[in-house]
Amino acid sequence: MKKESFLASVVGIAVPVGLQSMLQSSFSMIDQLMVGQLGSTAVAAVEVAGRPAFIYSVVLGAVAAIAGIMISQYLGMENREMADRSLTVNLTAAIALALLFTALCALFPGQIVGLYIKDDPALLNAGQNYLTCILWTYLPMGISSILAVMVRCLGRAVWPLAAGIISAVVNTGLNYVLIFGHFGLPAFGVRGAAAASVISQAVNMLLMLAVFCLVHLREQKDFRFSLSLGTDGYRQYLIMLLPILVTELLWSLGQNVNTFIYGHLKPGDLAAMSMTGPIQGLFIGALSGVSQAAGILIGKRLGADKYEEAYQESKKLVCYGIAGSLILSALLIGLRGVYVTFYHVEPHVRDTAARLLLAFSALAPVKVANMILGGGVVRSGGKTTYIMMIDIVETWLAGVPLGLMTAFLFHLPVEWVYFILSQEELIRLSMTLIVFKRRSWMSRLSTKESPYGKSAVS
Repeated sequence: MKKESFLASVVGIAVPVGLQSMLQSSFSMIDQLMVGQLGSTAVAAVEVAGRPAFIYSVVLGAVAAIAGIMISQYLGMENREMADRSLTVNLTAAIALALLFTALCALFPGQIVGLYIKDDPALLNAGQNYLTCILWTYLPMGISSILAVMVRCLGRAVWPLAAGIISAVVNTGLNYVLIFGHFGLPAFGVRGAAAASVISQAVNMLLMLAVFCLVHLREQKDFRFSLSLGTDGYRQYLIMLLPILVTELLWSLGQNVNTFIYGHLKPGDLAAMSMTGPIQGLFIGALSGVSQAAGILIGKRLGADKYEEAYQESKKLVCYGIAGSLILSALLIGLRGVYVTFYHVEPHVRDTAARLLLAFSALAPVKVANMILGGGVVRSGGKTTYIMMIDIVETWLAGVPLGLMTAFLFHLPVEWVYFILSQEELIRLSMTLIVFKRRSWMSRLSTKESPYGKSAVS
């Protein structure tokens, strides 16, 4: 493949996916900015009540990652029937996960919110109000996420972006109406923000169903709905899925430990950390398209037995991501002071948030390299156990101990706690580079061995 056509392929996937990820993050940012007009308690309530949704989105991302690996490789093999079956299996798994998380949050909202805060009745009540409404986003989010994977793998990444734009507009308009009370409606506060997210996610799901029917069924008359992968197929599926589920679950639990740490520091620290979340989501979302492009394009190369081409293109993708992250880091450093003024919170909370954004800017290129290399390239071969081991080491042997030590032993300011515990990213990158250079991750979904390692089935 020529350089120009490869770059065009990357842009064709990365730009729409990146914009869509930013729009998804904008749901959180719009909620935070508008809820931020209600004060620090409301901001912190949205943060702590959003933790279950964060865990769910991480686990859902694991299922979507497996869907991307399977669909892209089978399309590379020109096996559309197995691609359809892969979609069916992963869509079913996503729906089951959504129903599980919805039930847990509906049954135990107070206990879940109470895990993250000290004695604060106002914050606990606001968090419960938000959680009991936002839990209804889980099912539509799961369905639309998996359908979007198939549409992107079929080369139509622009359509999920269009659906995301429409749902983002709906979310913004409903936030304005429901949070503050306009057009004769009462002001619902944080519950209004949650309701806006629920409706906009439902709109996104309906649009993605329509897009899927148009894109998929236009190319072939019928969709092969089947849960049958065969014994080897399900063994292969579980070998790939279970390590990613363990990885993402343990990582998200580690992030929840971090939230626990921030919630038990000085008053206002959790709100300051919450203010940085939407910006971090937009930053990473802007470059997540490169990671998605890596998973799809490298997966297709591996499925077609083009191993050396896959290796060389992987290096280019990492370079593209790092270059983009350096540009965005420079912009964030310059604009962080403006961003924090959008929140009606105490001056010391704004100052703390600005320092946290500076720390994030310094760490962002490493985070992006890990996202592309570990989350996109290495996973594309189906050897997900490698990433599981790396993430367990960096989160639980580095990040969590560093966070607990700096917060409760050395009593450092929150920005230093965040910066030091985030050194786990450097450890992760070092380990992932070793795996990448050994090329043992390069395999296809078959019993045939590649020149560099056994297939994902074996």
